[in-house]
Amino acid sequence: MMTYFLRVDFFLKHLYIVASPFVHASGPGIQGYFFQETRIKNGERIMMNLLRKTCALLALLTLGITPLQSMAADEGAKGLFVVVTSPDAQTQMMAMVLSTQTVKQGKSVRMLLCGPGGELAVEGSEQSMLKPLDKSPQMLLKGLIQNGVQVEVCPLFLPNRGSDASVLIEGVTVAKPPVIAEKLREDDIKLFTF
Repeated sequence: MMTYFLRVDFFLKHLYIVASPFVHASGPGIQGYFFQETRIKNGERIMMNLLRKTCALLALLTLGITPLQSMAADEGAKGLFVVVTSPDAQTQMMAMVLSTQTVKQGKSVRMLLCGPGGELAVEGSEQSMLKPLDKSPQMLLKGLIQNGVQVEVCPLFLPNRGSDASVLIEGVTVAKPPVIAEKLREDDIKLFTF
């Protein structure tokens, strides 16, 4: 940006040097006035062009910086809030794998299991072993809980299933909507839904 201003400054100085002989040599009278008026108008045009170019440059820089700031914000994110609602075992497994990797990278994870996704938290529920890990989503979920991840089921899940908290695997609790709403609004937490 400094180079741009130096070039404009250099250009303005040379414009003045080139225009000066006409203004000074023309002397008084209509010709002198004409050249002086032309120089002023040219100077105004140059300044307006400079102002427009500067504004355009600032706009481009701002647009260019915004994605960089967004990437920096992603790097600075505290962690993830993961919501699992899918009944599909592969989708559930991907949620567990990405959550596990996030924890390994030193970020926090909080998980909410709702609807069919809530079955992951039920002790003795039918589970599929998936390749290449030869593990079930529930096995990875238990590993996440052991690593300190807070896992909750939606408050509607158990009553509509006809169950109570005794059917949940160890470490899973029932979510409190005001707390979940607060966590979802945090700026430095990314929301993933599966």
